[in-house]
Amino acid sequence: MAVRRQRHHVAVVCLLLCCVTPAVPIPDPRHREALMQLEASMQTGGQVVPSEAEQRLDARLRKLKEEEMARADFPPAMHFFKARHLIRNSPIYSLLQKMPKGSCDAHTQSCFNCKISNHRFVSGGVLHVHDFSMVEVEWLVRNVTYRPHCYMCLTDDQSIRFLFSSSCPKPLPHCSPWTLLENLRAKMVNTTDLDNSIMGNLTLFTEQDPEAAYPSQDVVWKKFERAFLVMWGLVTHAPVFRDYYYQGLAQFYMDNVMYLELRALLPETYELDGSTHDRAWTLKTYQEITRQFVAEHPDFFGARIIVTAHRGLNASMVTAAVEEAMKLQRDFPEIMAGFDLVGREDNGRSLWYFREALSLPAERGVTLPFFFHAGETDLQGTEVDQNLLDALLFNTSRIGHGFALLRHPVAKDLSRKGGVAVEVCPISNQVLKLVTDLRNHPAAVLMSEGHPLVISSDDPAMFGASGLSYDFYEAFVGFGGMSSNIGSLKQLAMNSIRYSSLSPEQQEKAMVMWQRKWDKFVSENSF
Repeated sequence: MAVRRQRHHVAVVCLLLCCVTPAVPIPDPRHREALMQLEASMQTGGQVVPSEAEQRLDARLRKLKEEEMARADFPPAMHFFKARHLIRNSPIYSLLQKMPKGSCDAHTQSCFNCKISNHRFVSGGVLHVHDFSMVEVEWLVRNVTYRPHCYMCLTDDQSIRFLFSSSCPKPLPHCSPWTLLENLRAKMVNTTDLDNSIMGNLTLFTEQDPEAAYPSQDVVWKKFERAFLVMWGLVTHAPVFRDYYYQGLAQFYMDNVMYLELRALLPETYELDGSTHDRAWTLKTYQEITRQFVAEHPDFFGARIIVTAHRGLNASMVTAAVEEAMKLQRDFPEIMAGFDLVGREDNGRSLWYFREALSLPAERGVTLPFFFHAGETDLQGTEVDQNLLDALLFNTSRIGHGFALLRHPVAKDLSRKGGVAVEVCPISNQVLKLVTDLRNHPAAVLMSEGHPLVISSDDPAMFGASGLSYDFYEAFVGFGGMSSNIGSLKQLAMNSIRYSSLSPEQQEKAMVMWQRKWDKFVSENSF
């Protein structure tokens, strides 16, 4: 990577000019230019020196962005559910993510071995995505719920539950008798309404007014957490679990993601006869499927797992989870990246509450990297709001979300100086009602300062999105406005490798692979 070495020089020149030139009615244009250059050099990608081809592509992107920002219905200013179709039709999105037309179906096995278009933006890696929200819900409904032995029941609160069983399962509390979906569909002339209803239970996406459907954070989080309960019985069935993870890797690969780090609860999985597999089996399965996928797709670099526990657990439960994570780290060093606590921060326990459990690895001399969710809140001054400082005290490798980082100048400074990247998930923060207009997202300020950032998609299936390109669009067009450029895109993509859990040697190999793809993308789109 060619890098400007001018930041310090520009700053000194600017300071000298301002000091030696007396005040005049009209400031010297040189002073203005020096200030503008200094500010531009500080932003994400501001020190990247573009090649001639990159400059041509940058000019093309700038023209497209000017046209996009002049529109009355500017997508980053709108709720994603309303903006999704506009983004899909955006020429910028088309440039960032061009799919091969007519050659594969994202919801069938045939997509797994598709050739990926070389004309698409190479996004590098995604470092913040959750296990049961990787795959578009339509695949779950069209594929998984049509498999034999799939039962469904209706809960008292009008939600649904699923279970695979070789015979009719025992009744669940607060749930109707189990119904075999195969028999139910056989009695129906048209199953579209049923399938659409199931999909509606698996995602937050709605065709209705999203602000009316989700008037508060409490309402949207309740639906969000309930959707995971709906999905649980489907995805924890062992044969589905394997297929689901493979399909998840395939969908991110189709979005030109070459590396992935997955937050995973490592649930017990079950077979048709009711027998179960433990968490070690689950992690081993992740490892086997990842190896299989890389063998079949040599231009995919791989995936690693960040094992998680829910922050609603009590101290002894989290202690047990950390103990198990240390053992899994020892037994599966290839696939296991580290540990995190997940769940809604505002309702969960703080990191400081779990300080004894989280201190165990250091006390025992065990290396267990942390990747803490922190600052996914707008409740300033609360105990949970201190998670950002506590995450850094516990030496977190990255900060998940970090939405509140601007309100914590000490944490912000420590994060920047320590190279602790913030995993920014634009669509997630908007859908879960932390921000309305993505132009006002705190990451816009972080990008302008060149703070260590990676763009991620968090729970794309829950938001009616897929892969990473939607979030990259929101960051490039919404956060950056006219300031972000080809250097911003390039830097964000490289950050996803630089701030990954890969070893330095692996990062170097991944960067070489990424650079080849990037150069090809630029050469084929710089016209």
